[in-house]
Amino acid sequence: MKAAPFRYHRPATQREALELLSQCENAKILAGGQSLVPMMNMRYVMADDVIDINRIGALTGIAIEDDHLLVGAMTRQSDLLNHQELKHRAPIFADALSYVGHMQTRNRGTIGGSLAHMDPASELIGLASMLDATITVESIQRGRRECAISTFAKYYFTPDIAPDELLTEVRFALPSGHHRHGFAEFSQRHGDFAIVGAAAIFETDIDKSISKARIVLIGVDAGPVRLSAAENILTGQKPTPDALRAAAETTQTLEYKGDGLVSADYRKRLARIMTARALEQAAGQPQRGT
Repeated sequence: MKAAPFRYHRPATQREALELLSQCENAKILAGGQSLVPMMNMRYVMADDVIDINRIGALTGIAIEDDHLLVGAMTRQSDLLNHQELKHRAPIFADALSYVGHMQTRNRGTIGGSLAHMDPASELIGLASMLDATITVESIQRGRRECAISTFAKYYFTPDIAPDELLTEVRFALPSGHHRHGFAEFSQRHGDFAIVGAAAIFETDIDKSISKARIVLIGVDAGPVRLSAAENILTGQKPTPDALRAAAETTQTLEYKGDGLVSADYRKRLARIMTARALEQAAGQPQRGT
């Protein structure tokens, strides 16, 4: 199948893009096109107007300011993965992004596009949740507003973005001091969408106890799921096998749904296993995760 007819626009500035969004009733933003184009070709998505924002240089960029990472919406996934300073400050980005599609798709796919697509299995959205990201959207009518990632997912593939708004920037809170991380996911093949994934960051004190734990699951709900109960179990404790096991077990209190890939019970078991593996990585222990 091919996309239904549409009008194509290629603004050169952010202001032009916002004006087009304010004028067009049924428009879609074309960033990397790795999700939108296939969905339009299958006619899962139909738009009267497609606004290509690839010429807008102001939407591209990576900056580390104190304990925050600022990323422009049009920054390519591969640029974030290969950013040398970020590999030193927060290596979990490179680890997690290596699971996103393949090299060719990462060279086109954008950070803003991934967040706006709001796939519940998105590794990037999981990182945004774990790192308490703030997402900036702008429009002609309402100006600039900021959205916490915790409220950004309204439903499956449905972010908190109005039809006339453009996602322009995302701000991540980077871990401070000494920290370790872990990332694990299960998919049918490498590069496929995650069926379940888990990520963890432990900030540690000099005695190796955990001063702050951040743990998230992807692929189990409409958006990423922060494992607050697991974080509370580990905060202030040393990452002993018993503590890690108890933290991973908190995944079993969540509700799970089956789909065309796995049953609810299988997804529930995967959640515990992936969480255990991510926690063991973050603790620097041999991985069992069973």
